Amino acid sequence: MVGMRLLRVTFALAFATVGLAGLARAASPTSPVVIVPITGMVDDGMAHLVQRSIAQADSEHAAAVVLDVNSNGGLVEAAEDIRAAIFAAHEPVIAYVEHRAFSAASLITLSTSHIMMAPGSVIGSAEPHPTDPETISALKSLFVSTAQRNHRPAKLAAAFVDKNIDVPDYKTPGTILTLSAQDAVKTGMADAIEPSLDAALASERLAGDPRQTTAYTWGEELARFANTPEISGLLLTIGMLGLILEMQTMHGIAGTIGVGALALFFGTHVEAGFSNGLVIALAIAGLIGILWELHVVPGHGVPGILGGLALLAAVLLAFGIPFFFIAVETFSTAIIMTAICFALLTRVFPENAWMRRLALVDAQGADYVTSSDFKSLLGKTGVAASYLRPAGVAQIDGKRVDVLTEGEFIAAGTPIRVTRVEGARVFVEPVTLPDYR
Repeated sequence: MVGMRLLRVTFALAFATVGLAGLARAASPTSPVVIVPITGMVDDGMAHLVQRSIAQADSEHAAAVVLDVNSNGGLVEAAEDIRAAIFAAHEPVIAYVEHRAFSAASLITLSTSHIMMAPGSVIGSAEPHPTDPETISALKSLFVSTAQRNHRPAKLAAAFVDKNIDVPDYKTPGTILTLSAQDAVKTGMADAIEPSLDAALASERLAGDPRQTTAYTWGEELARFANTPEISGLLLTIGMLGLILEMQTMHGIAGTIGVGALALFFGTHVEAGFSNGLVIALAIAGLIGILWELHVVPGHGVPGILGGLALLAAVLLAFGIPFFFIAVETFSTAIIMTAICFALLTRVFPENAWMRRLALVDAQGADYVTSSDFKSLLGKTGVAASYLRPAGVAQIDGKRVDVLTEGEFIAAGTPIRVTRVEGARVFVEPVTLPDYR
């Protein structure tokens, strides 16, 4: 009898324990599903977002991390950082490809444990730039090892990168492999086709779990926004226009605005991972060379030319080697826009007191008389009484004469010689140059 009582008590305690555990689970909040948008350019800003999201999911014991993928790719280095974060995650990481997963975005997608694709979506097209054998080999190995880790076809992953990989059923020779959703599922590169993200979560038994969609911080959003070709081109235009206006006015305001715009351009590219120390060093050296030419040794040319070349190299490299052609296109557009804006400024606001320093806007008054004949000054020498950039004032035969150069800058106090006279226009050059008359 005692034994039977002990047995009943034991069973009662066991059932009570199980019941209390069940009540505790029912009372506890459901584990969240952390959704991370993989949209736009793959850069360091996106890598920071994914790393923060996975750390948050691990700390909250999330049910899963879901990458909502729709990207043309970006920086391989950033994709590698995201890949490493996915591999180190304590919770399952799932990818849902809404439209496309190209280039670096395809590597991110292959890194996840489960891939679902929307109807009509595609994955692949990860040919590197530059396309030298060493770069292709390194990136191909990265794709192959990622595919093998998640038990996906390694040859197809290699064909995403190397056009010489022969996959006759899915691509023509000499082209990079891109798989449709149907072919991706058929080959085992993806696991399922789902019509929407909601359907994808339901298929993973995550439909009832609360969702947390992570977002970029203000700094990350600013960096990503300023890295778009449109905003980068605008910042370059403001920067170059400010430097050009500074060349004419020498008052410091335009130069400060121009340098600030260029600093924002390079700073955001550093934040996004496109620029490095070399790019920043080139940019600083270029700005110093240009400012040195403007304010220290105007007219010498060498500091300005070297500074301009260094700044040009910095701008092109700031976009990253894979986006070199986008950099050239953006920079060319910025040059055209700078020229247009400068022309408009000098034409639309000619009577503005500040703009009078950019263009000759003197009007003829009622007492206007024809200018004196300056032909007698031809061949005479004098001294530049002001900076000639290219117009200014020179002291010739004890008189102040408005003069022009042939385009070069001449510092105040420089000996000059009159080379030609056209009506009221007196052209001069430094006396150190040979006489071509």
